[in-house]
Amino acid sequence: MITERNKNALLNYLRQMPIVELACKKSGVSRATFYRRRKQDQSFAKLVDEALAEGESFVTDMSESQLITLIKDKNFQAIQLWLRHHHPKYSQKLEVSGNINIKEEPLSAEQEELVKKSLKLAGLLPDKENS
Repeated sequence: MITERNKNALLNYLRQMPIVELACKKSGVSRATFYRRRKQDQSFAKLVDEALAEGESFVTDMSESQLITLIKDKNFQAIQLWLRHHHPKYSQKLEVSGNINIKEEPLSAEQEELVKKSLKLAGLLPDKENS
């Protein structure tokens, strides 16, 4: 069972670090209890999803801040990562080329019958008996 106090602690930990395992340990809630409650209680599940999203946003902001610090320190890998993801000139490119050859082969009688049957079932071909 999750008390109101444990629930609030758990949600606060998820907002700071969006890792369920750590939030459960720090708030004194077992993972099994957490997942069972999340599955059974839609309002709790919604609060958890919101807390996780907030936590992920927080970690992303923190990571970008650290990345910018590394860029200021002239760290080449940080510079390269930033440029690859923020400037089209440096993004990774994939070029695809090829030829398509279409062979027109007539349908066999069996294939033609299957197509007609499928079209009738889909309501795209009128049934001769009902017309």
